[in-house]
Formats: sequence, structure tokens, C-alpha cells
Amino acid sequence: MSTFIQLHLLTSYPPSNLNRDDLGRPKTAVMGGKTRLRVSSQSLKRAWRISDVFSETLEGHVGTRTKVMGVEVFHALRKKGVVENKAKDWAKQIAEVFGKLKKANTSNPLEELEIEQLAHFSPDENDAIFKLVEKLAAQNACPSEEDLDLLMKKHSAVDIAMFGRMLASSPAFNMEAAVQVAHAITVHEVAVEDDYFTAVDDLNRGEEDMGAAHIGETEFGAGVFYLYLCINRDLLIENLGSDKALVDKALAALVEAAAKVAPTGKQNSFASRARTSYMLVEKGNDQPRSLAVAFLKPVKGEDILAIAVKELEKRRENFDKVYGPCAEGFRTINAETGEGKLTDIIKYVTE
Repeated sequence: MSTFIQLHLLTSYPPSNLNRDDLGRPKTAVMGGKTRLRVSSQSLKRAWRISDVFSETLEGHVGTRTKVMGVEVFHALRKKGVVENKAKDWAKQIAEVFGKLKKANTSNPLEELEIEQLAHFSPDENDAIFKLVEKLAAQNACPSEEDLDLLMKKHSAVDIAMFGRMLASSPAFNMEAAVQVAHAITVHEVAVEDDYFTAVDDLNRGEEDMGAAHIGETEFGAGVFYLYLCINRDLLIENLGSDKALVDKALAALVEAAAKVAPTGKQNSFASRARTSYMLVEKGNDQPRSLAVAFLKPVKGEDILAIAVKELEKRRENFDKVYGPCAEGFRTINAETGEGKLTDIIKYVTE
């Protein structure tokens, strides 16, 4: 069985602002001395894990990232008739298992039930928490030390198994990510453009004021993005307790999501939904490598996508000539030429 599965994707997005920086502009990176559009790996991973693809394929095996589990526990206890002071105290004890609590805030009395950093709760841990809520409400008694043994090393959360978990206060329950995701970058140089827009008041008849009711400006860019993922299959199997059926479902969901799902930033303004035009999948035991260097020199020309495909394939062949084959085999799909099927790629990845 191959240890590493590598995915290389080329996806063309029309004018869009999928992933914004602190000023609301599309994120960028300088590569090969030229500015490229960029979509962060964090943005991509979140889009995939909350997608319909994940929720339908991996129902019951996707975790929850939140700071406010303690608040949820408090409300659940109150609904079951637990008095406020007890509900608050017990919710604190449960939340504190997963991280350091925030300080009390007089303007928001429930803020002290929140933890300072996002924690990723597996479905198994979530179930254990709310079973404890039922028990506490029924017995009207404080949780014991044994009751608060809620963190789990073994669980079935695919997103945690793939993308990892870090709990600063409980490092024994951390999980190393089995999937590495690069930031997607355009294969060519770009210029971030400005969209100046106005909005008209429908009830303004122009009798006194002919101007717009609102004036705004937003930035956007367009391009063909290269995205690279590296999957450590052995680590994914280990993280999911050797559940082969779940591992196969996880791999299938990841490949489909990577090909079909994009971040939702500014989608209502740009409708920039796109599917991958080209995908190369490699499987093997040798040390993996990105093929981003194929685009160190920005692609130029009228048919950027076709040129990018050629550059990507040429770089793979040249690496193999110099270092020997990186993979035992590979498969491709090309929506531009109509070659290959996503279902065949998924079958190949899960074999």
C-alpha cells in the first residue's frame, strides 16, 4: 500500500475575492518576483470540512470547532431545570477540560464559560458531554473527576484525523495532521483590481436628489490557481483507528471536496464558483514534493490553463528523470479536453 497520496489541482476562478486579508483585499503572495493571488490553506480546509460533500459522505464523523461549548452546556442544563448557579458552575468545569477559560465579564456574564482558544471537539466527545448533561440534570449532583474524563485520544472525527488538533492545555490529546494542504496560488502574475459600485434608492424619484444612496469599493482578482495536497495514508489509518471503510470514505470526500468546493468569500457578489479543470494524483512511498516550482516563472499567453497543464506535467517528468519516480503510479483528469473521470480518480485513491 502506498504511504503518500499527492494531489495537484489547477482551478480557474473568474473575478472573485475568495479569501480576504485584514483590509478586505484578496490575499496575495510574491513568487518568482511576481505578485500572485493566494487562497490560504486554512480557508480551503474550512470550506471542505463544512461542505455538503463532507456532511453527506461523512455523516456523524465531522467534528465541531468552537470556543462556546460551555455556553451550550449551560443552556442545555437550564432547559433541564438545573438552577442557574449550578448550571454555570458545572458548565465551567466541563468547558475547562478543553481549554483555559476566559475571565469574567460583567457586560457578558456567560463569557466566562467560553475557552480562550478554539477547540476541536470530536462527535464522540460531543456525545459524551451531552450524556453528562443528562446525568447531572437527573442526579442534581456535581460532576465527579471521572465524569470529567471527556477528552479522547481515539475517536472517529475525520476532519481532526486529516487536519490535526492542538490543545495547548492537554497536549496528550493532540493529533498530528495526516493531510498537508498548501496555499493555492495563481500560476501567473496578477493585478488586484478595484470595483467601484453604487446603490440606488428605489423610492428616490430624482425630484430633489439625483445621487446614489450608497457608494462603495471592493477589490477582486481572477486567475488559474495551483493547489497541492499531500496525504499520509498510514497516519490517516492510524488516526482513525484502522477503520479501513472510514478511511476510504474520508479519502473520497477529500478528493471530491478539493475538486468541487471553494471558499465562500464574496460569492453573492461574484458567483465565482468553479470546479477543478485538471487534477493529477500520484501514489507512492518516496518522499513527496510539490510541483509549484513549475510556476516559478509566471505562465503567459492566451491559453494559460493549457500551458499550465503542460508545465506541470513537464516538471513531474523532469523530477522523475533526476530523482527517479516519486510515485508508483498516477492518474489525471482534464475537464478542458474531456479526459478522465472524477469517480476513477476516487477509486484509484482508495485502492
